[in-house]
Amino acid sequence: MSKKIRKRDHFKIILVLGALCTISPFSIDMYLPGFPEMARDLNTPISNIQLSLTAYLVGIAIGQLFYGPLLDKYGRKKPLYVGLGIYILASIGCAMSQTVENLIIMRFLQAIGGCAGMVSAQAIVRDIFPVKKIAQAMSLLVLVIAVSPMIAPTLGGFITAAYDWHWVFIILAALTAIIWIATVVVLPTGALPDREISLKPKQVWKGYIRVLENRQFLVYMLAGGIAGAAPFVYIASSADVFMNLYGFTEHQFGWLFAILAFAMIGSTQLNHILLKKFTSQQIINFSLHYQSITGLLLVAGIFFEFLNVTGLITLMFVFLTAHGLNGPNTTALAMAPFSKNAGSASAMLGSMRMAFGGVVTAIVSSFHATSAFPMVVGMAICAIGGFIVLKMDQSMPGTVSHERKESAFAS
Repeated sequence: MSKKIRKRDHFKIILVLGALCTISPFSIDMYLPGFPEMARDLNTPISNIQLSLTAYLVGIAIGQLFYGPLLDKYGRKKPLYVGLGIYILASIGCAMSQTVENLIIMRFLQAIGGCAGMVSAQAIVRDIFPVKKIAQAMSLLVLVIAVSPMIAPTLGGFITAAYDWHWVFIILAALTAIIWIATVVVLPTGALPDREISLKPKQVWKGYIRVLENRQFLVYMLAGGIAGAAPFVYIASSADVFMNLYGFTEHQFGWLFAILAFAMIGSTQLNHILLKKFTSQQIINFSLHYQSITGLLLVAGIFFEFLNVTGLITLMFVFLTAHGLNGPNTTALAMAPFSKNAGSASAMLGSMRMAFGGVVTAIVSSFHATSAFPMVVGMAICAIGGFIVLKMDQSMPGTVSHERKESAFAS
């Protein structure tokens, strides 16, 4: 690990970085149990409430592209503080929304602020940890992130049942204020500001083009982003499928989310162990293989009607374990080539992943679920798409192990 910080401070730093990354998962998951109540309260179809999730994902995709150059030019902390402030104000705006149109706008602004935490956290990891330790650091980061889907919907279900959905956003604002204080007290500065970086649109665009021209980044951004959109398909569809079709209550739905989130938590920690014996590239190959096969089993099970709700949840649990293996390793390999422009690379990586998520949730939201079929088809397509990208790269002439190139890229 890096000598820039004391070893005893690593845990606290990872914890705060993880908390920054949980802002968006909490914002996505915590209000899901309130979808039916929000639809009734705002007098709109549940599909319009689902569009507020799409607006959030689109906001993250756009916002990250702005934060990347800002983090490189002004350092990691100043843009982060501004973003957290925007998030808190927008969360209060969500709580005060009286129409679905206003909610969608506030959710977009909430994402613009909240994504600062995600971009800065990944950039700081790249700043303070050696290249060979990035995947392990990302696994610990993902562990903290993965706990949030266990807590957020369950907490949201209790809040919605005991009070109403408005309080979900008030609590999100309060939690983010606490995280803001922790970033001031605990986080290291990270990379120093680089005043030579231009914020002129043409220069910013050229910087992102240079990032995309790196083949290793492009491959793992696409493979990880397409496969990583699968959980967003589940998130966008789950309230409609499990609460309206299968009759789950808010509390039951919260516990279901917790169970499925455990799939990602367990595999994330398994990844930490596997990295001692296998390369990130080998792990990604394996996980995308079995995720694609599981996705096809889900589609067949729903189409031919041999899967009941218990079987559906079981196969989804198996499917989501791959996300805990794909995420840290594709992120580590995508970020490995960059040291100087880690902020821009992190922004592009996060933006593209959320863009994929926004596209699939918009498509899935256009289908009113009469079965789980649209949900499982979307999940399977994402997994198979990521698998195809990886195999296409490996079949191209001149392809070599990206693992062996990491050290050279990092210099």
